[in-house]
Amino acid sequence: METLVSDDHNRRRIGELEKSFSPSRLQLSRDGRFLKGEGPLMKQGRKKREQKMFFLFNDILVYSSIIMNNHWYKNPKIIPLKDVKLNDMEDSDEVKHQWLICTPRKSFHVSASSGEEKRAWIENFKAVLQDQPDRLFAKSWIPDCAAEKCMRCLATFTATNRRHHCRKCGFVVCNACSKGRALIQHINPNKPLRICRVCNKTEGDENARPRGDSNHSEKTPSGDEHCPVLQL
Repeated sequence: METLVSDDHNRRRIGELEKSFSPSRLQLSRDGRFLKGEGPLMKQGRKKREQKMFFLFNDILVYSSIIMNNHWYKNPKIIPLKDVKLNDMEDSDEVKHQWLICTPRKSFHVSASSGEEKRAWIENFKAVLQDQPDRLFAKSWIPDCAAEKCMRCLATFTATNRRHHCRKCGFVVCNACSKGRALIQHINPNKPLRICRVCNKTEGDENARPRGDSNHSEKTPSGDEHCPVLQL
């Protein structure tokens, strides 16, 4: 991870970044914004892990696909840091030096090439993130490759029995187990999203519970259960 230290270096680098997203010419320059650090990370997607370029500013996190030689980028995604928190992850046999980036709409795993690089990223995140104890965050999706069977009914996935994801718990489920739909306010307040039958039953139970039930907030799958905040 490259960390920028001088104001002049920051201004030059931000200008270079804007040009590197040509022809979209992503507008990154603004008063008070500085680039805290940048570098490639492996991002876990639904189907596979891919290398993405990440740029950590003092107010936003930008990541994008790499077109060529780590100098040209496309399809940038911009996340306000007010919507971000981190969850540190232990190494597994398959993936090392990873952590979870949580946002209200989407949460995903990233991994660095070494423990030293991971520590550098975490330290830079610590310098710009604020504690958000009351926010709701999306569950990270379990990758398709991690489930050969539906995680609710154990039916084997085939070319016709396809994989789907519950937006509430992140489980990989079959179509029969994910016919329910529900509004999940912190992900999309306007469109009902696919949820599995277990979350659908929980949703129905919560809606049926009389208003004022003291247990209501305790049992609702909040989207934050598997995303504890990294201690800063």
